[in-house]
Amino acid sequence: MARMVKVIGTSLLGLALTGCVTQEKYNALKLDRDGLAEQLGRAQNEASSARAEADLAKGQLQSIMGNGNNQQALLLNLQQQNASLQAQYDDLNRRYAEAMARPSGGVALPPQLTSELQAFANQNPDLVDFDAARGIVKFKSDVTFASGDAQLTPKAKEVITRFATILNSPSASGYELMVAGHTDNTRVSNQETIKKGHIDNWYLSAHRAISVAGELRGASVNPQRFGVVGYADQRPAASNASDSGRAQNRRVEVLILPTTVRLNSATAAAPVAKPKAVGVNKDTQVQVDNTPVLNK
Repeated sequence: MARMVKVIGTSLLGLALTGCVTQEKYNALKLDRDGLAEQLGRAQNEASSARAEADLAKGQLQSIMGNGNNQQALLLNLQQQNASLQAQYDDLNRRYAEAMARPSGGVALPPQLTSELQAFANQNPDLVDFDAARGIVKFKSDVTFASGDAQLTPKAKEVITRFATILNSPSASGYELMVAGHTDNTRVSNQETIKKGHIDNWYLSAHRAISVAGELRGASVNPQRFGVVGYADQRPAASNASDSGRAQNRRVEVLILPTTVRLNSATAAAPVAKPKAVGVNKDTQVQVDNTPVLNK
């Protein structure tokens, strides 16, 4: 196009010099020349825009490819974390199953520690049961927690602090611990509970276990010693067909595992901050003959 404009311009100049063309023809050729020049300018602008868009698309493609690599790395990292968490959960399940499989009538822990824990349970029969055959201290949820909540009652905090003293004593300080929360099979339906994120019994059991573990940690039980798990209604201690059975199933167990743990000295020496317990608000508790009834 640029060549055509040049030719037309040359022709106009030649015609003007020779004087062999009418003014009308000269004007027509000049208009053609001006139109072609305008088209050339537009074409050049469009070409420049197209190059800019191509460069932008190329940059976006490179960015997408780079992000794809980053996303792949993030995905791999998440998969590794999930595998690690699954391995930890499987280990907790195995340990819990082993504790439950210990035969009744035996004693899972050394005599001195068993004696201390039995005396502790006898002193607090309203809150605590002790299973000597399995080495399990059970905190009864209906009296350990406020009505429809995962907040520990003041009385429960006192008892758990005394329990922590036993766990930190020479007879127990080397053992690993497992804190397991359990519920009955009544479905959580209170909308206030759901709004707070406690959408089912899995959350409720886990939050109650976290509250007990947090209180132990606040009483200087080293957090490296224990794991925390929520089982919802999947590990019933009794039948859910009766009120008494459901009450037995609402519990938080602390398993004292007959395995020793090697503590990180830096972490063991550090002061332990007391975490805030997680609250769970279920329906208002109804008292019938002084028997607590929880309506989720």
